[in-house]
Amino acid sequence: MKLRPMFICFLLWVAFVLPARAVTRIADDMGGPLGDYLLRFSAIRDSGEQIIIDGSCFSACTLVTALIPRDKICITEQAILGFHAGWFRNNAGQRVISPTGTRVLLQMYPPVIRNWITHQGGLGQRTITLKGRELASIYPYCN
Repeated sequence: MKLRPMFICFLLWVAFVLPARAVTRIADDMGGPLGDYLLRFSAIRDSGEQIIIDGSCFSACTLVTALIPRDKICITEQAILGFHAGWFRNNAGQRVISPTGTRVLLQMYPPVIRNWITHQGGLGQRTITLKGRELASIYPYCN
């Protein structure tokens, strides 16, 4: 089978000219060290990737809302964001809430998320969850 020059040009155009649609899917992410998430989501933001929240995104994972532009995030019906106060481990290994860290964390979130958190009583020891219609009023469902 002979490939025609026009067809070869088309294949090269598709391979090298069309932008790749990079997507990161978040599901069952219970968080971890803040620094890791700051680096991860900053790199994703800088790359222009789309984020699909398709399950749990708790604790440090919620920094996705602070670092990724709203128009680059979509959700599925399973999406759920879980927020709590910032904390550190003391010398005895116990979790201690950091009022300063919590204030900084709250200020990082976009206003719509900050307002929702405030209406839930703020960031504290217990985790508050944003899901369903409330979450869909902030982020669109994925196509």
